[in-house]
Amino acid sequence: MTDKPVSATRWFRHLFTGTLAVRRAFPKAVMDQITDAVRGCEGRHAGEIRFVIEAALEPRELWSGLTPRERAIDVFSRLKVWDTEHNNGVLIYLLYADHAVEIVADRGVGNGRVDPAEWQLACTRMRDHFRAGRYAEGAVAGIETVAEVLARHASGRADIGNEMPDAPVILR
Repeated sequence: MTDKPVSATRWFRHLFTGTLAVRRAFPKAVMDQITDAVRGCEGRHAGEIRFVIEAALEPRELWSGLTPRERAIDVFSRLKVWDTEHNNGVLIYLLYADHAVEIVADRGVGNGRVDPAEWQLACTRMRDHFRAGRYAEGAVAGIETVAEVLARHASGRADIGNEMPDAPVILR
């Protein structure tokens, strides 16, 4: 966590962004497209992808200066994305109020095994689409980019099947 004070603008965005705003940007049809993209992409490699959207942080999290990256790591842990046979789970995390996208990869495909620029490319592609209001296209582009990385770095392992749900999760 950071000691940097939280701006009034960030407070406002988090206090007034709720799951209704997320559901407008990610209606059922978009959520279904995300599920289909995860399911389809996981057929090309042994990795596991989780897509999580969080509307906003709680006031205590804001007050403590929690960053989107720190929250993504927390969500990665809480959802047990690390709990795969080959340690190849990847979390794609969107903090909607901050318009922040983070990718957290387990040790089988992270920790120096993959150039951070590859994960950053997925984040950039998503952000570019999201800025234009193309949420379905952005989510699918991010999932596809992560799948390309996993196909190169997690393909030598035997796929033991679907270890995690393919459907995206919306938090708060």
